[in-house]
Amino acid sequence: MKFKRHVLNAEATDKVVSSLQSRLVDLIDLSLQLKQAHWCVVGNNFRAVHLQLDEIILTTRDASDEVAERISTLGVAPDGRAKTVAEGSDLAEISDQFQQVQATVSTVADRLKTTIAGLRESIEAVGGVDPISEDMLIAISGALEKHLWMVQAQEL
Repeated sequence: MKFKRHVLNAEATDKVVSSLQSRLVDLIDLSLQLKQAHWCVVGNNFRAVHLQLDEIILTTRDASDEVAERISTLGVAPDGRAKTVAEGSDLAEISDQFQQVQATVSTVADRLKTTIAGLRESIEAVGGVDPISEDMLIAISGALEKHLWMVQAQEL
């Protein structure tokens, strides 16, 4: 399908969509990994971390939807298929075993940090080309940075 009216020229669209697609993959993978952590966390303060993970998952799923819809807005079909996510994510693989709360907190903090680093790279990449996408990525990064603060505060 080809849109008749584009908000960016072809070169800018390619640059922005490439960057957004990378962020989409990381956000989808992050939400899946957080759910895995949610199911497998055990130990002291289990309930608090279990519930906190659900809050972060909501933020992450909303963010991935927002990024995918921005890609669509730019006239390109987003790719959130499992194969694409598995092959393209910048996140390290998460354990498939039960993990103590402290290990879970550390793992989640690491995955959030990796995702935020990618978001910040994309903010730089799209900033001069598409301020709408830049603004969206800044908002997503801000929300995830707040979650990172709250997660890693438990490591102290």
